[in-house]
Amino acid sequence: MTNKVITWLAATVAVLFGILTIKSGGQVLFGDESYRLAAGNYVPFVLWFNFTAGFIYMIAGIGIALRKPWAAGVALLIAISTLLVFAAFGLYIFAEGAYEMRTVAAMTLRSTIWTVIFVLTYRQLIRRWDIQ
Repeated sequence: MTNKVITWLAATVAVLFGILTIKSGGQVLFGDESYRLAAGNYVPFVLWFNFTAGFIYMIAGIGIALRKPWAAGVALLIAISTLLVFAAFGLYIFAEGAYEMRTVAAMTLRSTIWTVIFVLTYRQLIRRWDIQ
C-alpha cells in the first residue's frame, strides 16, 4: 500500500471509530433506560473514558488526514491512556466488580486499533521527517 492509502485508512478508521464510540457511549450515558439495560453490567469509569476519548479519536483522525505530525502523538496518547484504563478495568475485575465480557473484548479492540494507528502514523508522519 502507498503512504497516502495507509494515511487515509488510518484517518478513516480513527474518525469512524470516534463517531461510533460517541454514539454508543452517549446512548448509554444520556439515552433512555433501555440503553442502560441493554448495556448490562457496564463499568462507569470505562464508559466515560471511552465516550470522551471518542472526541479525541476524531481529532486524531483529522490530524492524520491532514498529515500533521502531532497526530502521531495524539494516537500514542490514546493508545497509552486506553491501556491504562484497561489495566484499571482489570483491577476492577480482580476486585470482583460486575462487568460484561464484551467490555473486555471492546477494550482489547480499542487497545489494538490505537497501537496500530500509532505505529502507522509514526512511520508516516514522524519518521519521514527524520529521514529527510
